[in-house]
Amino acid sequence: MVATLILWGHALAALLFGALGLWTLRTGDGALPRRPLAAALGLTALWALAVAGIGDNDLITRIALAGRNLAWLGFMAALYRHRLAEQAPASIGTVYGVVAAVIAAALAVDIATVAAPQMGEDVGEAAALLKMMVAVAALVLVQSLHGALASTRAIAARPLVLALGALWLVDMNVLALSYLTDGWPTTMIAVRGVAMALIAIAIAAGLQRRGEWPMQISRAVAYQALSLVAIGLYFTLLAVATRTLAAIGGENARLFQTAFVFGSTAAILTLISSSWLRAWLKVKLAKHFFRHRYDYRAEWMRFTETLGEPEGSAPLDERIVKAVADLIDSPSGVLLVPQGETLGVGAAWNVGRAALPAGYGESWRLDRIDPGHVLEFDTGAGADGAPPSIRGWSAAWTAVPLPHHGRLTGVIVLARPPVPRALDWEDFDLLKAAGRQVASHLAEERALAALAEAERFDEFNRRFAFIMHDIKNLVSQLTLVARNAERHADNPAFRADMVATLQDSAGRMNAMLARLSQHHRARREEPVVTPLAPLARRVARAHHGHHPIEVSAAGDPLTMADPARLETLIGHLVQNAVEASTPGAPVRLDIAVVGDEARIDVIDTGCGMSPAFVREKLFKPFVSSKPGGFGIGAFEARKLADEMGGRIEVESTEGRGSRFRIVLPAAVPNQTVGKAAA
Repeated sequence: MVATLILWGHALAALLFGALGLWTLRTGDGALPRRPLAAALGLTALWALAVAGIGDNDLITRIALAGRNLAWLGFMAALYRHRLAEQAPASIGTVYGVVAAVIAAALAVDIATVAAPQMGEDVGEAAALLKMMVAVAALVLVQSLHGALASTRAIAARPLVLALGALWLVDMNVLALSYLTDGWPTTMIAVRGVAMALIAIAIAAGLQRRGEWPMQISRAVAYQALSLVAIGLYFTLLAVATRTLAAIGGENARLFQTAFVFGSTAAILTLISSSWLRAWLKVKLAKHFFRHRYDYRAEWMRFTETLGEPEGSAPLDERIVKAVADLIDSPSGVLLVPQGETLGVGAAWNVGRAALPAGYGESWRLDRIDPGHVLEFDTGAGADGAPPSIRGWSAAWTAVPLPHHGRLTGVIVLARPPVPRALDWEDFDLLKAAGRQVASHLAEERALAALAEAERFDEFNRRFAFIMHDIKNLVSQLTLVARNAERHADNPAFRADMVATLQDSAGRMNAMLARLSQHHRARREEPVVTPLAPLARRVARAHHGHHPIEVSAAGDPLTMADPARLETLIGHLVQNAVEASTPGAPVRLDIAVVGDEARIDVIDTGCGMSPAFVREKLFKPFVSSKPGGFGIGAFEARKLADEMGGRIEVESTEGRGSRFRIVLPAAVPNQTVGKAAA
């Protein structure tokens, strides 16, 4: 069964590759080097045909394999010259020559093994190791070529290069299994035949579609693939070294092998843990394997995630510095913010304030900073614009202005990365974009802080306006007391009433001062069952001797409310009614419960209001129909009613008076809510 799969799988692969070679010769266009591609396809067909016809271990098959590999290397080199002549590194020809030499060396070892079987198994293992090195090196070259093609419009070549990577990956797996099992994996050979047929189909599809596939290898996958290649290369070299030690070590071979394995593993782990080495590898891989230095999508997602961390993780100013520093692998940074005409340290990330020179940034005037120019201190790119004191921090590497709508919101000074390098146009563009983005975040935070401060002033002004209204009412009350004292000072009842009025006024003034305090926050009490009639009579007694107030209640009406707030609410409406009435004309307080509503009607027979005034101006603050009025009473009354879950209804006619109805939830005697009282 396995032999049948080997035969038919490789025969099918030979047929497909041969057909592709002929088709390429007849229909190839200028997008790819036609003849090298046709030669590589043809030699691959011959190799697959040899495997199907005479077996994989025959010398003819090995020669065909070497010819196939050399042909594909030639095609890749021709593709470099054809599409990437200006971008190809100067050493690329040498690299391809070394790999070709290794292929030739492996073939020479195979020929020597066939010619002199007495040379033993060690020579055969050396050939296998050389072939594994070829496969690993070819995979690295494929990755390099694919990354280089990504910077051009050679779209048709990229699927073909990926198929080449799959071809050598299959070879590496076969060779690795052969080496580890000390035998030829026939099952894997059968799978290879099917895989080669699929690779031929993939190449055909890519050539037919001219590579117009929206497919790209992400940097994460590329780095992981290179990591796997590096691991494979390490184990290959490890196997070669242990075999060599076994051949030359004699009786101490096992000791030498163990020491070498542990020593090399420790050295590799030490190198991997080095932050300098990781940074160096990242720079080199980005430079030689990718079109752009940055994976902009990944970098921007990380950038925005750092800026948008939840509250409490770190202040926004520090997160801003970290977000920009992470883009170019800077280990620390300082945010300088405007302070008058110069700058000052606003926040620091991964650097102590003690490490910065005293007064850092204060010598850098805002009018000397170009908001659209990133400064690099090491190379002098625009560094003349910064004063020497900025470079007084020895780690300073680059300065990123933060412009927002033509104004500078700050400057971020970043430290050198573990592997210093010169910034290029990609770095400058990315830092400029990041600078504008974080500048908008800074501006938004400052705007929110200013808005919060304005809201605090607004709250203070609102409380002050309410208190001024209450003070006006108290002044009117005390004026009446003083006026009546001239006539009734000898009346004991009047004196007692005057003392009670003064005590009540003093208490209310102290309460108003507490409300006006900037640290005071009005504490809202839970609603309780409140009898309305006693509360209304208490409000009426406050006006005793000044203006007649009549209270009428049907039964014992109860409501759910905050008694203090409700008394203030009724007091505002009664005071407005008194001021709108003619002297001596009584103000009525009618209290009743209708269904599930408790109603308090404040009725006067004064001047009344027009419908337009009631509709458009009555509940607007600072609008009043009375001379000297503040226009606050009705506004605060409705606000208090809303806070207690009620409402105010108004009926008024000019020249006939007004009715203000307070509607609140009714209560039953045994109901309890919060601090409820029966």
